[in-house]
Amino acid sequence: MTAVTDEDQGNGTAGTGERNQENPEAPEAPEAPGREAGRWDDGLIARRAAAVDARSGDSGTDDAGTGGAGSGDSRTGDGSAASAGRAGSAPEDDDVRPQVEAYGPSGGPLPTRLDALRELVGLSRARLDRDTLAEAGRVLDEAAARQRLSSRHTVVAIAGATGSGKSTLFNALSGAQISDTGLRRPTTSQPIACSWTDGAAGLLDRLAIPGRLRRRPHPGPAAFDEALQGLVLVDLPDHDSAATAHRDQVDRVLALVDAVIWVVDPEKYADAALHERYLRPLAGHAEVTFVVLNQIDRLPGEAADLVLDDLRRLLDEDGMALGEHGEPGATVMSLSALTGDGVPELREMVGRFVQDRTAATRRLSADVDAAAARLRPVYVAEGRPGLGERAREEFTDRLAEAVGAAAAGQAAEREWRRNAGRACGTPWLRLWRWYESRGLPGSLDRMGQALAPPEEESTARQRVEQAVRIVADDASAGLPAPWAQAVREAAFNGAKGLPEALDELAAKAAAGGGSAKGSGGSRRFGTASGRGPATGVALGGRPAKPPRPKWWPAAVLAQVSMTLLQVFGGLWLLGQIVGVLEPGLVVPALIMLAGVVGGPLVEWSCAAAIRGPARRYGQDAERRLREAAAGCGRARVLDPVSAELVRYREVRERYVAVTEFSTTGQ
Repeated sequence: MTAVTDEDQGNGTAGTGERNQENPEAPEAPEAPGREAGRWDDGLIARRAAAVDARSGDSGTDDAGTGGAGSGDSRTGDGSAASAGRAGSAPEDDDVRPQVEAYGPSGGPLPTRLDALRELVGLSRARLDRDTLAEAGRVLDEAAARQRLSSRHTVVAIAGATGSGKSTLFNALSGAQISDTGLRRPTTSQPIACSWTDGAAGLLDRLAIPGRLRRRPHPGPAAFDEALQGLVLVDLPDHDSAATAHRDQVDRVLALVDAVIWVVDPEKYADAALHERYLRPLAGHAEVTFVVLNQIDRLPGEAADLVLDDLRRLLDEDGMALGEHGEPGATVMSLSALTGDGVPELREMVGRFVQDRTAATRRLSADVDAAAARLRPVYVAEGRPGLGERAREEFTDRLAEAVGAAAAGQAAEREWRRNAGRACGTPWLRLWRWYESRGLPGSLDRMGQALAPPEEESTARQRVEQAVRIVADDASAGLPAPWAQAVREAAFNGAKGLPEALDELAAKAAAGGGSAKGSGGSRRFGTASGRGPATGVALGGRPAKPPRPKWWPAAVLAQVSMTLLQVFGGLWLLGQIVGVLEPGLVVPALIMLAGVVGGPLVEWSCAAAIRGPARRYGQDAERRLREAAAGCGRARVLDPVSAELVRYREVRERYVAVTEFSTTGQ
């Protein structure tokens, strides 16, 4: 049998290229010495090169190096050019071209999905642990490695349990006794590859199949079947072998091949190890899966059909779609590799599958689907998470309550009224208030300068913490665990300096409004930064003291007039009493009474007139402090939380792009 390996072609040796099928590990024939006219004269390879040169003429273009273009036989062109190039025997001015055709730009959805998956992994590295992204990273690496290699070849592995007859089927498809068969178990200890065309060395290197285990089909109908040109068939060890190394090799190769033919027998077709370890996890790869019931020659009558139906039932329970009635899915059939019954039908199906040239793309697409399915719990949220207007308003209300915005507004209103009373009140009342302003023990102003009690400071800080906790819970509700944790961390990290910042706002409001007395707002959170600079300007650039209305001078003039009337009437009466003036009590008494009654009346009228402006001034002070607290909370808490939510929406969009063109429905 002529069985030329890729290793033989790669190093330009192999003598005549013949190997003993009974002893595949026999030493190679010695290298034929000599080189003439820039060409190795080493038997089979030299004859192939000569044949290519004869067909291509004397044009000087080595078409064989491009995969046999112009020769019509891709099985000969690649090997000669590659061997000559690797042996270093070609002349320096020869045009040595690549021996394989790598993947070109594709208009299908796979490149878009791979790009989206790559962006998804990049955006998620800071939020997800390495183990979670490991499978997606492996898929990207394997996809990149596969796309760099030949797109003209389809790598199909034959897998099965001990004694299922997979090696016999491997030999039947290749038309030669390549893989050893026998009663001794395990018979196949290492993967063996059979390539119908040249140029598959890179693919076999990726599978780590040594050169001594690379074969070519025996010259005959199977070897020259046009439908099988481009097929690379791999016979795997038993997946249920007692040797752990054998099972590891099966798992490694199955993760790299383009398609797999599972060979089962009537005794082990329902084996739990096969279904639970392989078929069920690979259910999404149905389009690149063949399930073959072998050894039907051992089943009498209609037993083969019954077993085949039961096998289909088990595959359906595994979640593997069956390609029946023209629908995409796994191919399920029965045959006997020993007698050859059904082998031509399988060869025909495999030939159509190989010539379709989409097996690698479908395998990679299924791998992307599987990786996306694993990542679904960390990207797909329940409901529509985010920060709504209601949550933002409630957060602002809680901060305003914690900073004492309402109390500051009330204090500003009282300050307005106090200033009005000082300006429009009677001199005697103003004298009393001056007495109080001296800060004597027991005065109201002295009491108002006391700091907030410790329990109030603790309560204010607890309100801030509660506000942050509630808004973080609202924003992270329904998010996957990693992103919910990221949102909460962003909220709590931003809230670390929030009480101090709010304390600064309260201090500035107290210094600017000049009315924090009695409200405890200057050090509401008990922080050392509570004493803000006495800038004399309130939040928003307002003057330090409440502005006076235009009618206040008239009111002050009226009050002065009433005071003068009182003084004038009193002096008149005093002059009459001491005898300086003529007696007449009615007129001076009326004048004095007018001043006494008119003063409080003017003060009461002013108090009624300032009620509305004072209320508006207090509301304005409350609003400004509320807005300042809201801005502080937004910058420190809401904006970082919103940034995390935007990041989640970005990765969610990338995840949707990955799953948008799913071929498995995952």
